Amino acid sequence: MKYFGNIYIQIVIWTCLGIFAGCSQTVFTERSQVRLLPRNTLNQMAFQQYNSFLQENRPMRAGSELDLVQRVGNDLKEAVTVYYKAIGKERELADFEWEFNVVDQDVINAFAMPGGKIVVYTGIMKVARNEDGLAVVMGHELAHALAHHGNERMSQGLIAQGGLVALDVAMREKPAATRNLLMAAVGAGAQVGVMLPFSRTHESEADEIGLYLMAMAGYDPTEAAPFWQRMSQSGGSRPPEFLSTHPDPTKRSEKLESLIPKAREYAARYPVPRSSKFRR
Repeated sequence: MKYFGNIYIQIVIWTCLGIFAGCSQTVFTERSQVRLLPRNTLNQMAFQQYNSFLQENRPMRAGSELDLVQRVGNDLKEAVTVYYKAIGKERELADFEWEFNVVDQDVINAFAMPGGKIVVYTGIMKVARNEDGLAVVMGHELAHALAHHGNERMSQGLIAQGGLVALDVAMREKPAATRNLLMAAVGAGAQVGVMLPFSRTHESEADEIGLYLMAMAGYDPTEAAPFWQRMSQSGGSRPPEFLSTHPDPTKRSEKLESLIPKAREYAARYPVPRSSKFRR
């Protein structure tokens, strides 16, 4: 009875929070979500963690891989700008400080911080194979930031960690746990644990939004399903940790294939010029 009571309490809490905080909607998919943290507060925390990460994992300062990541990232960022301007929500991008960095490690991973800080490891480049494949994974990461998944996940985590505790209290009383919670919320380190099903919802949503973004930026959306298939096979009998909270590979491919017509519709309606002379 106690277990079910706790679940009931959590449901009531989230229902009340949805009423008092107001439900927001994610871009493109219009899924209702509750975001309890002010964006500037979360961004400040995220940027601090991001800078600490870059100090411990020195990013590349030059090279073809960095050029490629920044080129694809800027194309996707332009697609975001074009779309938000077209739908009258350009002001929502004011809090984003987009940045694309590459860490030279043979790790099949990438992650996005709230506020638009993106990190790509060189290990994932061999799985991407080409610009379209890279646009798949980077579009996926931009989508996490645009959909405020870090805020949503951390909001749930704060409640699970200490009930209706304010962020400043959590940072004062449990600074290490709260920082770890942030890193887990953005997929940059800690185990997701009990938030696993919730995270899979985010991963599927990031797949969808990322597909639309890459198509608008002029990349080939048909590359999405093959990329994720390669990802699922890249670790042999043990897939990369990056995929631990991601959807089932078969279902993921089927969903992405079904969304290609819609992605092409977005590309036709909100086209973004592909500017680089280096494109293959």
